[in-house]
This record gives sequence, C-alpha cells and structure tokens, in this order.
Amino acid sequence: MSVDLSTEYLGLKLKNPLVIAACPLTEPLDSLRRLEDAGAAAAVFPSLFEEQIEHEETELTRVHEFATETFAEALTHFPEPEHYRFETETYLESIAAAKKALSMPVIGSLNGVSDGGWIRYAKLIEEAGADALELNVYFIPADMELSGDAVEARYLELVASVKKSISIPLAVKIGPNFSSPANMAKRLVEAGADGLVLFNRFLQPEIDLNDLTVRPRLVFSTPYELLLPLRWVAVLHGRVGASLAITSGIHGPEGMLQALLAGADVGMIASVLYQKGVRQVGEILRGMAEWMAEKEYESVAQLKGSMSLENCPDPSAFARGNYMKTLTSFTGQPI
Repeated sequence: MSVDLSTEYLGLKLKNPLVIAACPLTEPLDSLRRLEDAGAAAAVFPSLFEEQIEHEETELTRVHEFATETFAEALTHFPEPEHYRFETETYLESIAAAKKALSMPVIGSLNGVSDGGWIRYAKLIEEAGADALELNVYFIPADMELSGDAVEARYLELVASVKKSISIPLAVKIGPNFSSPANMAKRLVEAGADGLVLFNRFLQPEIDLNDLTVRPRLVFSTPYELLLPLRWVAVLHGRVGASLAITSGIHGPEGMLQALLAGADVGMIASVLYQKGVRQVGEILRGMAEWMAEKEYESVAQLKGSMSLENCPDPSAFARGNYMKTLTSFTGQPI
C-alpha cells in the first residue's frame, strides 16, 4: 500500500511532515544538503538574536564615530558602514545560498523580545529568500512589577510588528507558561501569526560550585517532553486558523505519529540528530510509512488530527478527567 506523507505548513507544500528545528546544523550548506538528501522536508535556520543585532549596530556606531569630536575629518579614517561585515550579513548570505542550492523550503528565525529597530531584519530575511519566518519569543519575565497581562501584550505587539514588516508566512514559537495557553494561542493568531510552534525549550541556569558562577545548561530533549505540546496541539487543532508544529521530544516515528494524530501539521527534530545522526531522518520517515500502511492510513491528511480534542473518542483524556484517572489507577510497589 502506497502512503502519501505530504503535508502543508504555513501554506508551504511539503513532501513529508519532518522539519529540522532551528539549531546549528541548519546553517552550514553542507549540513543542509545532507539533511535534505536524508529526506527532511524543510529546515529552520538558527535564530538571529536581538542581542547580536543590537551589539553589532552599537559597535558600528562606536567605531564610526571614534575621535570625531576631536578631528572633524576623522570620519574619513574609517570605512563606510556598508563595508563592515558582521554576523548578521553572513546569516543573510547563508539563507540566500541555501535557497539557490536546495529544493526544500528554508525558514528564517528571529529571537527577540522587543519591537525595536531590529524588526527590520525580518524584512531582510525575507529579501534573502526565506520561504517563511519563525519568530522565537524567548522572554523570562523576572520583573516582579510586570503583570501577566503586560507580558502577553508584549508578545502580541511583537507579533503584530513583525507581521507588518513581511509578506512571507510568520510562525511564532512560544513557551507553555501562560495562564491560558489556548486563549493566548487564539490571540497570537489574531495578531498575525500564520503558525504556532509548541513549545520553546527555555534553557535553565545552574550554579557552578567551583567558581560560583551562574551559567546556562544545554540538555537535549527526551521523548517525555513531547507530552506537553502534544496535549496543547490536540486542544488547538481545528480551533485556531493557523498551522501547528511540535518541536519538543520527537525522537522517532512514534513521536512523529503522535504529533500528527494530535493535529500537528509538522514535527520538528534537532536533539535526536545530535544523538543518532542524520540517518534518523530516514528512520523516522520509514517507520511512519510502515505504521500507516499497517493501520491502513493512506495519507498524512487522513491521519492528522484524528486524535485531537474535537475528534478523540475520549476528550477527557486531554483534560482534568485524565489526571484523576491516572492517579487513581496507579498501583506502584510500596517502598
């Protein structure tokens, strides 16, 4: 039995639902070619960070204006701004090169929390040839005077600002820590998001006991992390007018199939590529096709969302009823 793995994400026609998440593997052209050859349907470039842009623009201004108060002619001692080469310029060139060399869609990525002048880079990413843009909102509200309403307003303003600056589709990658994730998802779509990527993995800091410093700790995802975005994709499927992607905890065909059954249009992988290599792309796709053929699913379209909240035989499985059922049915060994 032939299985059709094609899907649609952000209006893009994809040969299958396996997308490479934003990570260092997706910028080198060599690496992108290998991922495409292995079967990946699309790739999200690593994020261009707001802090990088701000730092580069500050440094450019500082160097360009150095000593000008003393010598009026000093401005001529330095090259004009367009002669500087910063990381942002290299980033844009990498997107342009990838679009020329690859047939799969390439999605740019911006990571920020403000709607300042750096928003113009959204337009530059579009002009470089990106098929879509993923806005990675990485915001830790540590200010005790900042209310939940204010935090949500910042997200919505940022999405609206970015959407106004581009004509390509916009996906928004968010974390799960809203008091009402479903309502926030609805408002993000109303603000201009064409897709939602669930969920951002906020890296947690640790304290080094040797030199008493605080540093971030990068830990690969585990299959267990799939469960949280799985629930919320199942809740949102068919209820928001946007594409849905899961980007946490997919390590094999089982995870990808669960994501699709819940209602995701695509599943994004990264950690498993570092742990098992590029060959895992093909393993996931083969495993999916075999399971679907065995269960007599002809296409991803037929499979997608069939176990979402609105279609699941037991909707309480995604709500509070499942919590009670799980705890009351647990029979563990006494210690």
